[in-house]
Amino acid sequence: MLSISPKLLQNSLALDQELAWFEQFLYKRAEYHQQKPAITFDFLLSQIPPLPTDNSLFGQLLQSLYEETAQSYQNEWLACRYLAERVVLMLALVPHVRPQLLDIFFHQNEYNRDFTEFGGVRGVHHKGFLPTGETAMFILAGSNLELRFEFQSIFHPRHFFNRHNILRLENSPNSEPLLSGQLFITDEYLKHLTTGEPYEPQYSSNFPANRIETQLDWADLVLDYDTFQDIQEVRAWVRNYKTLMADPWLGRELRGFRCLFYGESGTGKTLTTKLLGKELGLEVYRIDLAKIVSKYIGETEKNLNAIFEMAKYRDWVLFFDEGDALFGKRTDAKSSNDRYANQETAFLLQKIEEHPGILILATNLRSNLDKAFIRRFQAEVYFGIPSEHSRLLLWQKAFSQQFQLDSRIDLTETARKYVITGAAIKNVQLHCAVMCLDREDKLVSYEDFKDGLRKQLLKEGKTI
Repeated sequence: MLSISPKLLQNSLALDQELAWFEQFLYKRAEYHQQKPAITFDFLLSQIPPLPTDNSLFGQLLQSLYEETAQSYQNEWLACRYLAERVVLMLALVPHVRPQLLDIFFHQNEYNRDFTEFGGVRGVHHKGFLPTGETAMFILAGSNLELRFEFQSIFHPRHFFNRHNILRLENSPNSEPLLSGQLFITDEYLKHLTTGEPYEPQYSSNFPANRIETQLDWADLVLDYDTFQDIQEVRAWVRNYKTLMADPWLGRELRGFRCLFYGESGTGKTLTTKLLGKELGLEVYRIDLAKIVSKYIGETEKNLNAIFEMAKYRDWVLFFDEGDALFGKRTDAKSSNDRYANQETAFLLQKIEEHPGILILATNLRSNLDKAFIRRFQAEVYFGIPSEHSRLLLWQKAFSQQFQLDSRIDLTETARKYVITGAAIKNVQLHCAVMCLDREDKLVSYEDFKDGLRKQLLKEGKTI
């Protein structure tokens, strides 16, 4: 039997009720338009919907919206403002759940053209009416400038809708009027208010980042003492930076937490980042720099802005792996290419300084980074080649579980003699595991072990 989640069922019932009210409101607004071009305060007051009483996610959102609005408005203005906010929310949501309700705007005026005051745009594939800010102002104000100016603030960056990343207006192209931008609900809240499922963005050209996770724990991470101590400081920062930001004295100039991991490849920078996210239940997204950096002027900044805009509303860890291409040193502007590269660096400096969340940059060479970036990191951690003691721990962890070692394999001597990274040791382990599985044997032979080690050393130009 098909099972429907309680959140989905509750949202469906709540939205059905709200859609029924919104449909009736649109028809009454259309009738009113036949008589008067300007909306009156009394007309809006006559259309006030009841406050939701259900416990759906949609109902909870409307209740939170009302509570915030009530802090700034009272009596009839509170009721009128709350009505306007619910209309804007439904206007953004309707194209996704019941688009035919907006067919009411497919009318032409006496000049055989679309009504300018209706606003709206047409999609590429979508056949319905896509509302704009102008559509909302027509519904709520008509030609009443007092109401128009009052309700325009619903699209302000500090409004509840924008602060919580619920809905916003698309930027208007080519200096067109602000309200000509399309009104849209964010993917996160579309999913939240319909299926009730958590939103996880998919990798695309508009979001060039992948979520990374690990099944390992801190006990599986082997670091030298100094590095381990520095990581404890980073863990303290990650646990407490929001408290610092909220402090009226300490947090006055603090925006988020920025950390630099530097050192050889394969020394634990990526795993440490995953573990920090796992410890606090935060999603970690690794930025694909190949997709971010573009040869076309302005594209790199556009790609970066898309990442930061999406991340600033969420508890994410942004991980820039091998970030030298983005965070590199600025140069003397001897050519137009140099000037554009320096502009990109300046833009990135601004974005990381404004970002309210956690940002971690990993690089092999700290010396390649621009000093302006380094000054903005609250913490730095050096990941060096593991010491002999750490290498022995890594070898022992790699071969302590499923396999038996040939008696000729001396892990202590191997750790002393061969200076390699944890990633290289992991590759030796996997090589031996594949050979054992192929032989259907749990004994790691001396020959397979030496062969796997030799291949890793060759990568670094070394020999056994």
